[in-house]
Amino acid sequence: MKEISVTSSFTAYDSLNELPKDVQDLMNEAVEIRKKAYAPYSQFKVGAALLLDNGEIISGSNQENAAYPSGLCAERTAIFYAGSKYPEAKILKMAITAASDTNQTKAPIPPCGSCRQSIAEYEIKQDTPIEIYFMGEIGDIYKSASLKNLLPFMFDKKFL
Repeated sequence: MKEISVTSSFTAYDSLNELPKDVQDLMNEAVEIRKKAYAPYSQFKVGAALLLDNGEIISGSNQENAAYPSGLCAERTAIFYAGSKYPEAKILKMAITAASDTNQTKAPIPPCGSCRQSIAEYEIKQDTPIEIYFMGEIGDIYKSASLKNLLPFMFDKKFL
């Protein structure tokens, strides 16, 4: 038997003002689209914005459905649209923000497991890391240099 240690590393920013200008703009786009989320059941609204290597910004918000799990998270809404509209473009950066209608989210909210797996597919496909920035409604913003940092034992096509 042996022990395996896995370490993830994040950069923490105290506020939007500390972020590089392009990331501030991306996070502001995520905040704006978050306000358009359709979340009547969870009351938990999420916005995501992607910066592509062609300069396009793609955004998405979570879309719920009474017939769970028929809804879709913000990250997957954005990433699937980007893959459909710009199949050759690489995703450089992703900004994610979440807010609850019932209490203020102060901690950074990372992508869920399903979203991590979907982001992993694109990171592997493009063979370059995707920087991921995530925050709650207020407070710290965390940066992960790649999806692999968030999901070190990711499942991908090499296992098939």
